[in-house]
Amino acid sequence: MNETATPNPLVTALQACGYRLTRQRQVVLEVLGESREHLDAEALYVRARERFPHISLATVYRTVAVLKRMGLVAEYPLGEEHGHYEAVQETPHYHFTCLRCGRVIEFDAPQIAQIAQDMALREGLQIHTVQFSLTGHCNQCHFKEENGR
Repeated sequence: MNETATPNPLVTALQACGYRLTRQRQVVLEVLGESREHLDAEALYVRARERFPHISLATVYRTVAVLKRMGLVAEYPLGEEHGHYEAVQETPHYHFTCLRCGRVIEFDAPQIAQIAQDMALREGLQIHTVQFSLTGHCNQCHFKEENGR
């Protein structure tokens, strides 16, 4: 039985846009494609170094910048002054970030896509990006605040 690995869509898109797939870029793409978390550049760098010790932080930043321009990676502040990255997913999702503990909860909201679509039709817009996020306190932190902890 001959099993073929499913190609990483980020790698495929990078090559389709004419970018050379260096080992460093491949490692960054693999880490982003496999991660279920929102990694900041430092965390992405640490994970990439586990696979390729000679990668530099500058290469991580450059690769992420290319992927952002291509629309393959999204950057979110998530309650901090620096960005967190994740591979763009086929279906849009949004984030709630707890201001106390930093917990991030992802959620779907098809109503947001509908609002954007309605506005685009009504105003003749071509919408490229929709950003929506919520901040506040998660249930555990809200409970701690109510009880003076």
